[in-house]
Amino acid sequence: MQNRSKIRSAIKVATAMAALAGFLAFSSMSARADDGCQHAIARIDHNLHEAIEHHGPNSKQADHWRHELAEQRERCWKADHRWWDEDGHRWRTDHDWDDHDHDH
Repeated sequence: MQNRSKIRSAIKVATAMAALAGFLAFSSMSARADDGCQHAIARIDHNLHEAIEHHGPNSKQADHWRHELAEQRERCWKADHRWWDEDGHRWRTDHDWDDHDHDH
């Protein structure tokens, strides 16, 4: 009788550990995808700021990085229905970015 109780307890612990491992694996994959999107937007945003500083807000370099930023935001939106707001340092869940937010 005591062996059956130990076996049941071991099965419950193993099941709980498997569920936890699955949850952690899923969370890890989601975090990596978020980090990739966040990192890409941060890098492009930095390049846009550099282009504006070195070439001016109406330069072809600034226009290039504005275009890249809009495309990356759209990719993030399509993948996860959210995008990283580098200037606000937060995830945004509305499709409300302004392609000209770095013009001023």
